[in-house]
Amino acid sequence: MKVTNEFLIPFIGLKLGKHQFEFEIKKSFFDEFEYHEYDDCLVHVKVVLEKKTTMLEIQFKHKGTVLVPCDLTGEMFDLPIKGKLKLVVQFSDEFNNDNEELLILPHGEHQIDLSQYIYEMIVLSVPFKRVHPGIKEGTLQVETLETLSQKDNKEAKETQKEEIHTDPRWDKLKQLLTDK
Repeated sequence: MKVTNEFLIPFIGLKLGKHQFEFEIKKSFFDEFEYHEYDDCLVHVKVVLEKKTTMLEIQFKHKGTVLVPCDLTGEMFDLPIKGKLKLVVQFSDEFNNDNEELLILPHGEHQIDLSQYIYEMIVLSVPFKRVHPGIKEGTLQVETLETLSQKDNKEAKETQKEEIHTDPRWDKLKQLLTDK
């Protein structure tokens, strides 16, 4: 991904205390990461950066929707998402981002790129199984669901027919088991 100035925060010139930043994330943001799971998205991200004398505390919050296909029907729908992330930035001799909640920057750095953290926060807030809300409510009318319900009805009728046509000799044998 190429670094854009939009997500670079130059913290060296900021005063001690809290500073707020807001970002609108759209599909083009994910295209930069070559991530094509969403057909469209609109996510509002709020970032609060608290500058302290020896470290930075960054809190991310996001809320919005991503346009994804339903895993059951294939129908596209806007999936609401929201989430939070907290990041502590400390300074040392060398760069280290092994811990997801702690970033260590080398002394002399004057800015931080938030794009990777925003990307991961949004991607991880999308549930693994995506189900159209119309399925849960019973209001979604699509050909796939009608086919599935017809198949379920057919299987239920076949089960009823099997129960009706039992051999009476088997019924007598089953009685022996229960009459002990």
